[in-house]
Amino acid sequence: MFIGREQELKKLNQLYNSGTFQFPVIYGRRRVGKTALINEFVNAKDVIFFTGIESNAIQNLENLSRSIFTYTGGFADSPLFSSFQAALEYVFKLAEEKQIVLVLDEYPYLAKAYKALPSILQMLIDKNKDSSKLFLILCGSSMSFMEEQVLGYQSPLYGRRTAQFKVQPFDFGESCKYFQNFSAQDMAEIYGIVGGTPQYLLQMKDTLSVEENIKSRLLDTSAYLFEEPNNLLKQEVREAALYNAIITAVAAGSTKLSEIASKVGEETSACAACLKKLISLGIIKKETPFAEKSSKKTIYIIADNLFRFWYRFIPGNLSILENGMIDLAYKNISEQLNSYMGAVFEEICKQYLWDLNRKGMVPFPFSDLGRWWGNDPKHKRETEINIIAANGEGSALFAECKWTKEKVDVGVLETLTARSQLFKYNNTYLYLFSRSGFTKNCMEAAEKSGNVTLVTFEEIMLEKV
Repeated sequence: MFIGREQELKKLNQLYNSGTFQFPVIYGRRRVGKTALINEFVNAKDVIFFTGIESNAIQNLENLSRSIFTYTGGFADSPLFSSFQAALEYVFKLAEEKQIVLVLDEYPYLAKAYKALPSILQMLIDKNKDSSKLFLILCGSSMSFMEEQVLGYQSPLYGRRTAQFKVQPFDFGESCKYFQNFSAQDMAEIYGIVGGTPQYLLQMKDTLSVEENIKSRLLDTSAYLFEEPNNLLKQEVREAALYNAIITAVAAGSTKLSEIASKVGEETSACAACLKKLISLGIIKKETPFAEKSSKKTIYIIADNLFRFWYRFIPGNLSILENGMIDLAYKNISEQLNSYMGAVFEEICKQYLWDLNRKGMVPFPFSDLGRWWGNDPKHKRETEINIIAANGEGSALFAECKWTKEKVDVGVLETLTARSQLFKYNNTYLYLFSRSGFTKNCMEAAEKSGNVTLVTFEEIMLEKV
């Protein structure tokens, strides 16, 4: 069953329905569902589907030839094309008579095997784009290669694409569509454990409890997800050990570049290069306090929930897991799961606010949203605000998110009110998000204030579904 990607499919079909030459580029990290998106798009269309392999040019040319012969009804022993140029010229010629989709999946493997390919494609596109109805899709998982060697201005293909799609993991609302039997809290925890990557979501079963999923899908050393972070790193980077050490340091609380470098025992320049790569892969993200640009305050956090969960809980339990003590490892994890979910809930609340912003259902349309941390001069201590959103006209929204079993009391509102006064905005609006609801005192204080909105997790779920 295909889930989501409605906007991408809509735009791809709009391009296809033009009946003219089109050249969309589709890229994104591994497991994110690029090939599934393409398969859904090409369903019931004339398509030549070729997947590049990490081999030499001869092997890839043979496979491309077979893909073309399969489409044309040729025989398995048909002679191979003499070159990539001959094969692609043949497809461009076929597409003069009718619309054909040519998919070159895992294009980076193909381009690395045959260095002249980008220039050949450039020449053929320039020569045939006005006469051919070819719908050429280049797809790849190597983010840096696709952005630099296909979309970058130094690439021979620069300026030829007619669209580009960077396929991202699903947000919380889209992830929920994978499951029918989980409770709202279960779905939040599953999202917190594996994030929105389709291949990871497919590993989780809503016929099992969250505990059973964690034990069987992540803590069992034979499970797919147990080895996934290490396997993905090995596929994407050369020195997986260094990258692994960097992610481990970030997970343990070393969030500044200098701290990370000190923790792993490497120069800051080497760590900065690795962090840049991890950011491009969607594993790490860089943050500065909202509305501040100072690089001195930059921190690095784990962006991908599977990596965040794995590096938070697996290394410290690795010895007992390798000795088959899954129940003990889960006990250790379950004691920290609520605190772990705090940051996940913040992200869900951010997505909720962006949804409301798109629908015009917030007090003002905002252009930016983020987290803030810094000095509270009145109390002379460091403090933070979970979410701030603002526009350029003097309005701001401040939010606090609480993933606790207890109802949120009025003290939380009073603290948020005080922290919002650290900023000078003409109009301020306060939001409290709570997993478990609000006390009577909090609700009365919110109503009296007039600028406070209380949102339960149940309300967020109603908006998502």
